[in-house]
Amino acid sequence: MSFATVRMPKNIYYGKDAFKKIGDEAATFGQKVLIISDRIMEKLGNVDACETALTEADLDHVKYLDIDSEPTDQFVYEALELLKSEACDVIIALGGGSCIDTAKAVAVLATNGGNIGDYMNNKVVATKKALPLIAVPTTAGTGSEATDVTVVTHLKSDVKMMIKQPAFLPETAIVDPRLSASSPQKVTAATGVDALTHAIEAYISRVAQPLTDTLAMSAIKLITDNIRDAYHHGDNLEARDNMAYGAMLAGMAFSNASVCLVHGMSRPIGAMFHVPHGVSNAMLLPAVLEFSKDEALDRLADIGELLFDDVADLTNREIADKVVLGVKQLCCDLDIPNMKSYGIDENELQQVQAKMAKDAVISGSPGNNPRVPTEDEIVDLYQICYDYDFSNSQVMNR
Repeated sequence: MSFATVRMPKNIYYGKDAFKKIGDEAATFGQKVLIISDRIMEKLGNVDACETALTEADLDHVKYLDIDSEPTDQFVYEALELLKSEACDVIIALGGGSCIDTAKAVAVLATNGGNIGDYMNNKVVATKKALPLIAVPTTAGTGSEATDVTVVTHLKSDVKMMIKQPAFLPETAIVDPRLSASSPQKVTAATGVDALTHAIEAYISRVAQPLTDTLAMSAIKLITDNIRDAYHHGDNLEARDNMAYGAMLAGMAFSNASVCLVHGMSRPIGAMFHVPHGVSNAMLLPAVLEFSKDEALDRLADIGELLFDDVADLTNREIADKVVLGVKQLCCDLDIPNMKSYGIDENELQQVQAKMAKDAVISGSPGNNPRVPTEDEIVDLYQICYDYDFSNSQVMNR
């Protein structure tokens, strides 16, 4: 018998002012809360608002706010030490994917022990329930609030570890679009394309299934219809609302259908050159779609039929080309940089791209791609993406 499994948080609170549930929700799980967030959230007043809600719910709390980049094992161990020393029994992750992914790792290690690297590729499987985690995203991008995936960089090896196990799924997600309204343009663009990448890769993945298809297509439509408005008009709460919803749906989709080659290649860029995850995904998406296109024609055509009105007389190949061009145009409109314009040195890239390709394959994500690449093909793609021209109106065929 063939069947599929779908996992998502037990509780999801979504919509304007959903954040007001944070105190009452935390009180259902324990007595003392560890808030994992960052200094930006503190400056914006979001941490203070969270603390006020916890105080009103008669909950003690402490906070770890030292996350200042992509999540690393150092952040995980520092936050875990604080949690243990303060005897916290609930975690709130407030921020972008870095805060939420760090909190996921802390929640699992708190009850299962070991080092976070032990859990990569299921070398160790978390058998005990994680500490209750309430995930509150403040960007419309990673969808981490709705996934059983965490991505943490191992500092000594410069490997960005992708870990996927049921224990890493938050107990509760609170998605309030008002929290993303303060995101600057560059963050809005990068996290938005990150969410779009999640949705597209979930749909073209070799392990896609009917329910994830529905989630992914809904997310693609919401994101493409609203990302430009959210980028150019950050105070447009309707656009922010739809982006937050789309990012969450995309997270649910890829958590249950997997991501593919873009993410496999993206993590090493983040580990080696400290490029934010959303930016590195955006850098890669158009070129990887071109590489994968021939093996994903039908699926890309489905996406094109969803997005465009003038495709009734086109072949699937023509529609797929139109989708790739649409993604390239979106990257232009959002001022997405390639690796060169971001500031990555080409010689440095060439020195490490073989290791990056190897790490990408080891992550497992490229194996879910419609066209499964060799390490040499991944090296070639890194070189293509280095100075990729998003404004080129031609689609390369490989």
